[in-house]
Amino acid sequence: MRRLFGTDGIRGVANRYPMDGGTAFSVGQAIACLARRLISAPKVVIGRDTRLSGCMLESAAAAGIMSMGGQPLLVGVLPTPGVAFVTKALGAQAGVVISASHNPYADNGIKVFSGAGFKLSDEQEEEVEELLFSGELPDLAVFPAEMGRSCLVEDAILRYRAFLKSSFPPSLSLKGLRLVLDTANGATFQVAPPVFTELGAEVTVIHDRPDGLNINENCGSEHTEDLRRAVVERGADLGLAFDGDGDRLVAVDEKGVQLTGDQVLLICAYTLKQEGRLKNDLVVSTVMSNLGFHAACRKLGIKNYAAKVGDRYVLEELLRRDGVLGGEESGHVVFLEHHTTGDGILTGLQLVAALLKADKPLSEMAQLMEVYPQRLINVLVKSKPALEEIPGLAEAIAQAEKELGDEGRVLVRYSGTQNLCRVMVEGPTAEVADKHAQEIARVVRTVLG
Repeated sequence: MRRLFGTDGIRGVANRYPMDGGTAFSVGQAIACLARRLISAPKVVIGRDTRLSGCMLESAAAAGIMSMGGQPLLVGVLPTPGVAFVTKALGAQAGVVISASHNPYADNGIKVFSGAGFKLSDEQEEEVEELLFSGELPDLAVFPAEMGRSCLVEDAILRYRAFLKSSFPPSLSLKGLRLVLDTANGATFQVAPPVFTELGAEVTVIHDRPDGLNINENCGSEHTEDLRRAVVERGADLGLAFDGDGDRLVAVDEKGVQLTGDQVLLICAYTLKQEGRLKNDLVVSTVMSNLGFHAACRKLGIKNYAAKVGDRYVLEELLRRDGVLGGEESGHVVFLEHHTTGDGILTGLQLVAALLKADKPLSEMAQLMEVYPQRLINVLVKSKPALEEIPGLAEAIAQAEKELGDEGRVLVRYSGTQNLCRVMVEGPTAEVADKHAQEIARVVRTVLG
């Protein structure tokens, strides 16, 4: 079957998998059509980030939903986890986010949530794909008199802000805390600053002037240079960076040092365990997590399970294994006590709460975990054949694994949202990790580059 979904939603990457108005219209039709199994006039929440193409795709998706008798509930610019929250809060049957996450402005795509606020499972995605490619959608449209009407949800941002603030421990206050926030010129620019300010923090905000073209441009979770500099210059206690759609977080300590997503996850897991709130003493990570994360979990008496890459796979394992906390090295963290999906702002609040409870700076809490030297190389590829079919790749990986032994590991996988092959190697030293990563990346680049 032709695959339309990646690990982070429906693919829609400019110049590779174009997400045009026609595709968005059809996706809207398919989602509404499937939602009609639950109710004759399903409600579908639609949100977007700040990129230029968002308005066009929002309109197209809404038109597709209405053509199937559905009612689009438009929330405008809102972080992806905000759309998940509003979808559940309004009792809608589905939620749609027009976003390409951390990608450049020219890319765009669609993420879909169930009425319960969860990302779709593989089986549900396949259902949407089968309907999209069946050619049956035009014949399933309703008669003109049965078409739906769109509705603007004017208080969506206020609802989401209130939800986020309610997740912060009422016994704590951010008064006296100096924060720098980088909103990536993206969907968090109207949400994150007031949330932290209203909880008492002294907040400095950078990259909060979206113009449709500057989302993620040299800013946010993918580019923390400005944030690191601002934290040091302003003598801030820490800095928080979000990606374009607000579902991931990258933290910077008071010295201007960037933490890994694994370090943030471990700090939160340690805090929950200390309070007896880490259910089953379990934290779910992914196969991309650093070896140091696993070692730290063992030392702290925390059970760890590594899921496939993708926050929805982390969530699936949390539900399957009865856990409450999981996340990815990239900065997606799921707090099931509070939310159904990864949320950058919520993660930032829980991280700050952990620091206040421990009465320690972020740099000291980061020492809970020793980060093993890691080298990640993203190789641009023209196609994505099965990895075992790439000539010489298996041999290069085997050679690296033989030389690394128990002191490292190799992971090679395709990106779910971009035409990239990710080559990750961990080793006893940065030099050793880089050497093996470069050799494996050379093989991939020679064949697919």
